[in-house]
Amino acid sequence: MPDVARPYAASNALEDTGQMPALFVRERQTAPPPPRSTGPDFDRIQHGKEFVALRKTFRRFVFPMSLLFFTWYMTFVLLAAYAHDFMSRKVIGEVNVGILLGLGQFASTVLITIAYLRFANKRLDPKVERLRASVEAGER
Repeated sequence: MPDVARPYAASNALEDTGQMPALFVRERQTAPPPPRSTGPDFDRIQHGKEFVALRKTFRRFVFPMSLLFFTWYMTFVLLAAYAHDFMSRKVIGEVNVGILLGLGQFASTVLITIAYLRFANKRLDPKVERLRASVEAGER
């Protein structure tokens, strides 16, 4: 930035432009690539048959369960929005269909969580342990 207090003073190119003049710029040297780490080869693990099988097992549970829950949730929301007569129908005393279906949302969430925990403990965790053991043993 030019010196406004001394308009005829010699200026500095770095101050005027914020960049060094081309005369002083050194040619950049490319740094050597960093050495390869000695950790696991994650790309090979990801494409290995054990990991692919693990991912397939996981998806067989999660996708259908997610679709089922989303359908159940959207049915509840659409009924609450457009089927007022049905949702306000009394079942027991002051308890109506809407309250029961709303409580059913909480119950289904708990049941899905329990089902996933059992599934993961029984089917996923043993596969994960075998994969981890093979990676730590240096097979991958």
